[in-house]
Amino acid sequence: MALDNALYDSLLSAAEPLYIRARLLQERLQTGVSWYPLTPEYIADPYPAYRKLRERDPYHRSALTGMLIVSRYEDADAILRDHRRFVNEAGGEAIGLSNESVRRELTPSLLSLDPPDHTRLRGLVNRAFTPRQIAKMEERVRATAHALLDEAEGRDEFDLMANLATLLPMVVIAEMIGVPAGDRERFKTWSDRLARVLEPNLSPEEGRVVLETADEFHDYFAPLIEERRRAPEDDLVSRLALAEEDGQQLTTEETQVTLRLLLVAGNETTTNLIGNGLRALLQHPDQLQFLRERPGLLPTAIEELLRYDAPVQLDSRYLSEDAEIGGKAVKRGSRVLMPLGGANRDPEVFRDPETLDVTREDAVNIAFGRGIHHCLGAPLARMEGRIAFEALLERFDDIRFGERAPVQKPNIVLRGLREFPIRVHRRGGRSFAGAEAEAAAGGS
Repeated sequence: MALDNALYDSLLSAAEPLYIRARLLQERLQTGVSWYPLTPEYIADPYPAYRKLRERDPYHRSALTGMLIVSRYEDADAILRDHRRFVNEAGGEAIGLSNESVRRELTPSLLSLDPPDHTRLRGLVNRAFTPRQIAKMEERVRATAHALLDEAEGRDEFDLMANLATLLPMVVIAEMIGVPAGDRERFKTWSDRLARVLEPNLSPEEGRVVLETADEFHDYFAPLIEERRRAPEDDLVSRLALAEEDGQQLTTEETQVTLRLLLVAGNETTTNLIGNGLRALLQHPDQLQFLRERPGLLPTAIEELLRYDAPVQLDSRYLSEDAEIGGKAVKRGSRVLMPLGGANRDPEVFRDPETLDVTREDAVNIAFGRGIHHCLGAPLARMEGRIAFEALLERFDDIRFGERAPVQKPNIVLRGLREFPIRVHRRGGRSFAGAEAEAAAGGS
């Protein structure tokens, strides 16, 4: 697979001096495995590293960060559910993670809050983000997916990311929030920039861009929120601005921070689900053909695609008290990292976990987390993903990898593709084989 290495060429030359390599060697000699996810090989395919952690040292102490890496499904599931002992608010600076200082300059969102603040905000947001509201959007999402594919009409090859996977969730969340069509390009730019704050390989320049973007976002939405309080419309800004529970409402700042979170989460997870999912299906053509023959399996297939190559690969928590995890003493304030992508391939939970099986029903993936921080937009992401694949299968009776290989984003947490050229054959036309045969005959 092609990988955009521009960032990593500079990153690794600065981040791998002799002492780092020595620490990693010592870590590997002591435990049988080392954890260093800043290499192109890891970005391209993190699953061998997860497997080594799970098999050799499932409660692994990272020499470079001091974090405890817990790689088994059962442990990750239990930690995510235990919001009293495992919290989001850190007591101290996490070593070696360049995004921490930038994240702390941003106003905390639901993603990083603990009860009681999280409970209050989540309750208010839930009232404005109901399953009923999502269900009402299904036909509009379907129409948007087909309209986007219409723009690729007549082309035998196009970029799935640019033409569908990136635009579909962006248009949907922009319409939900109430962003005018003319501002959506700026909206997507903000989403791309803000999403990088979740990545531990955030560069200093990217950090400055994140903070500048957060200011731009605030300046745009603060007056819009006040306007919606005075004159509500049928959009998410109005529903958040007016949401009330026990006499409490979201403040203007809380509303815009929640919108910022929904912008990133509403775009990145669905984009990655569509891109990663189709790549997995093209790598397993028997499974793609099975879906063509039994399209009613798509909801089950979406769960399997989420499990097989999760849009969100890592999550973490901090200990609120001293504890023992896997026989290792962990001090209060220490950070525990959970590779969700690896937990979703735990053979203790999933039968033949390295195999893509769109009929799988043996266990539930944790791609969207667990407990009180389970992804608020998970039902929307699932619906958008299902509709995207429905549209692709309805319109094309053959889909293949394009002439150029997919290009991976330089991300560790939000795993996804930047470019994904695909070659398609529309229903009712010549097959690829027929076209190639004709070309060969013409050439002879």
